[in-house]
Amino acid sequence: MCVYLKPRKQKSSYERHQMKGRESGMPDEDYWNSFFDAEYVLRKLFGEEGCRGDVVEFGCGYGTFTFPAARHATGTVRTFDIDADLVEGLQRRAREEGFSNIVAEIRDFVAQSTGLGAGSQSHAMIYNLLHIENPDVLIKEAFRVLRPNGRLSVIHWRRDVPTPRGPSLEIRPTPEQCKAWIEAAGFRDVRIIDLEECCPYHFGMLAIR
Repeated sequence: MCVYLKPRKQKSSYERHQMKGRESGMPDEDYWNSFFDAEYVLRKLFGEEGCRGDVVEFGCGYGTFTFPAARHATGTVRTFDIDADLVEGLQRRAREEGFSNIVAEIRDFVAQSTGLGAGSQSHAMIYNLLHIENPDVLIKEAFRVLRPNGRLSVIHWRRDVPTPRGPSLEIRPTPEQCKAWIEAAGFRDVRIIDLEECCPYHFGMLAIR
C-alpha cells in the first residue's frame, strides 16, 4: 500500500531517497481512503478467520490497511515506510487508539530490506507498490521473511479501467505480470482476486510461500 503518501505539491519521498518509486505522489488522507473499503479488502485477502501470526506490511502510508490488519491478525503487524512524518503519525494514532500490536519503523526497505528474520512472518502485504522499477526486490523479500505456507497478498491499481488516481498506465503492471513475478520468486497457488465490490479501481492477488 503506500509508501508514497506525500501531498501532490511536494516531491515524493521515494524520489528524495532514490527508491525509484515512480509517480508516488498521493492525495490527502480522506480522499485516498475513499478509494477502498479496507476492512472488506482485508476480509477477502486474509480470509474470514484472519491471520494466525505476524504480518509485515511494505509501506504504511496513512495506515489505511495497517489498522485493519492489526484487527485481523493474532500477532504483530510490522510496517515500514521511508517517510518519517507518516510513520510518526501512524505511531501516534496507534497509541491513541490502543493498538499494542503495531510496530512502525522508518526504513528504506527497497535498499535495506525489512531487516526481519527469514521465515518469521505469517502474512506479507504489498499494496500499490509493484509499479516500482524493481518489483522483484519486494516480492523476493516477502518470500524470504514468510514462513512455509505463509501468505502474500497484493493489490494494485488496474490499467483496464479509468481511475481517479494512480501511476501512469504504462507503468502499471497487469495481474498477469504480477502473477509471473510472484511465481518466479518461488510462490505457489498464485490467484487473482476480484476486488470490484470493495475497491473497483484495484485488483488483488494471493499466493502461498
